[in-house]
Amino acid sequence: MPTPSFLAAAVQFEPRLFDKEANIDSLFSLVEQAAQQGARLITTPEMATTGYCWYDREEIADQVETVPGHTTERFTELAKHYQCYIVLGMPELEAATGLYYNSAILIGPDGVMGCHRKSHPYISEPKWAAAGEEHRVFDTPLGRIGMLICMDIHYVETARLLALAGADIICHISNWLAERTPAPYWISRAMENSCYLLESNRWGRERGVQFSGGSCIIAPDGHILDVVDQGNGIAYAMLDIINRPRQVLGEAVFQQRRPTLYHQLLSNSFLWNPTDFFKLYDHRPLPPGKQSHLSVVQFSPENDIEHNSKRMVTLARQAIEQQHSDLIVFPELALTGYDNPENRAITLESPYLQPLLHLAMTQRVWLVFGMAEKIGGNRYNAQVLLGPEGVVGCYRQLHIPTTYQQWASAGEQWGVFDTDVGRIGLLLGHDALFPESARILALMGCDIVACSAALDGGFTDKHTGSRVAQNYPIPTGADPLHWHLFRTRAGENNLYLALANRVEPKSGIGGYSGLFGPETFHYPRDEQVLWQEEGVTTTLQVDTTSLAGSVYPTNVVRRKDLVAMRRVHHYRPMLTR
Repeated sequence: MPTPSFLAAAVQFEPRLFDKEANIDSLFSLVEQAAQQGARLITTPEMATTGYCWYDREEIADQVETVPGHTTERFTELAKHYQCYIVLGMPELEAATGLYYNSAILIGPDGVMGCHRKSHPYISEPKWAAAGEEHRVFDTPLGRIGMLICMDIHYVETARLLALAGADIICHISNWLAERTPAPYWISRAMENSCYLLESNRWGRERGVQFSGGSCIIAPDGHILDVVDQGNGIAYAMLDIINRPRQVLGEAVFQQRRPTLYHQLLSNSFLWNPTDFFKLYDHRPLPPGKQSHLSVVQFSPENDIEHNSKRMVTLARQAIEQQHSDLIVFPELALTGYDNPENRAITLESPYLQPLLHLAMTQRVWLVFGMAEKIGGNRYNAQVLLGPEGVVGCYRQLHIPTTYQQWASAGEQWGVFDTDVGRIGLLLGHDALFPESARILALMGCDIVACSAALDGGFTDKHTGSRVAQNYPIPTGADPLHWHLFRTRAGENNLYLALANRVEPKSGIGGYSGLFGPETFHYPRDEQVLWQEEGVTTTLQVDTTSLAGSVYPTNVVRRKDLVAMRRVHHYRPMLTR
């Protein structure tokens, strides 16, 4: 049984190149300071003993150490004296092979318990380091601890593997840069896996690189418990492992996962030229794509299908006339309403669809909306795609939230459809809480994910501003929507994501619909976001084409740089747990 609750600490520190012993002395003092305050688990930044920006193996050769070794022995003494656990970031030498690794070492009162070698390298590591091969969880009296290093956390699979292995705490150590922190990726990984996340990041400049600071401790719901902005410092928080909620937005997502539908996770569609991959054997080549206008409509449907249909047509016409929309996405259950929707379930042949079909076919636009669908004796939470040729397809929700389980049957296949706008994937709101969902649609070649949702909230958070001197146009000021889960979903999958969420202004739930671009670190952000207004639309111009005549895709939504760098041989446990 884990310790009921304990104090944790995330150390922020600026190491200096070529000053290893001084770095270790200063880092030791900070770790001891945290231990003296009663911290039982203490993390330090990536490469904290040496600094980060090394040119090559030759330059870093006299900085690497074996594990155990001189430095880990010194921190073991501290761990033993204070009966604490330390995660130490350092470059490691594997004596048997002579390989170097960027490693996180878990040290306890009895010595080194194990290490995580960075498994998903950033651009700099291949200059000197090999990639690690494991994602392990370590049993301690404090709870089950997993470790990740910087770039690892860009990939939904890494933190998910730790959570599936039973991690209570993810210790993420980093040299994060190019954005205001605490980084949205950190918050998303804590929230979607319902784990505490300790984040130790470095700060300062090194060889022209500005690091972001923002070391913090994040609760399982994504709430920031404590943070250090810039400078050396320590973030503290009490962790209650026994009472840790194992839910995401109130849903038992780990019981609702459907691993038999996740086999695509073990593929890598973008390892080869995706233009060649998707047209192989002349089966479902990617559509040419085009520049177009993508819109989301945020409104509050009533429990009246005819009323909702008329309202949707009116809002869609406004989007077409005023914003030249080509694809318009409405919320979940927008057509049939939310209270006991099974009582108003309709078929795809229902006359209630006729006004929307007429609009799509005469205006030559694409419409996506949610409704309760009936097929024989079954009812589905469905999402419909209409286009110039009529009913293009229907997606039936795969991951059923608790409140729908009394009436909705689960679908059995992903919704992917080709249009002149590009390849479109469909998701309903609860599906998107599962990082596996959008990832699979990306691997299936989707340029755009249209997500019709009815989420009450809990997927956004603010930032009070940072004093870290980031270069323009990286934002540093206060931001009420610093973190938006669906912005993360878009960037981590290199696709456009259209979230149309229902809103109830009187009760203050829902809203924050938006359109999010395919690159996380592109500023100013390629996005449009609504707040909690009712009956409003926003539009983003998107581009799903590549340069004419190019053999290889020149557009990130077709090339999917981040998705291409996945290391799929690690991910098998995602299908077995």
